[in-house]
Amino acid sequence: MKNTVREKRKSKGLTQKELGRLAGVSQTTISHIESGNYIPMIDTVLKIAAVLGVAVDELFTLSDPPKKYDR
Repeated sequence: MKNTVREKRKSKGLTQKELGRLAGVSQTTISHIESGNYIPMIDTVLKIAAVLGVAVDELFTLSDPPKKYDR
């Protein structure tokens, strides 16, 4: 999974610690999300998106989208 959390956070002028505080998670969690070492639960994703003022799909995308199922 790819994410743009770091870019969006920096564009808002927030530190990892500030984003974490506003989203209710630790700075360490934000760091792990940004580095791609941790995929957060949906409630955390929603909070981060709300703080950054963006849609979830602007923050997270699948590296390899699932293939369409044809019968």
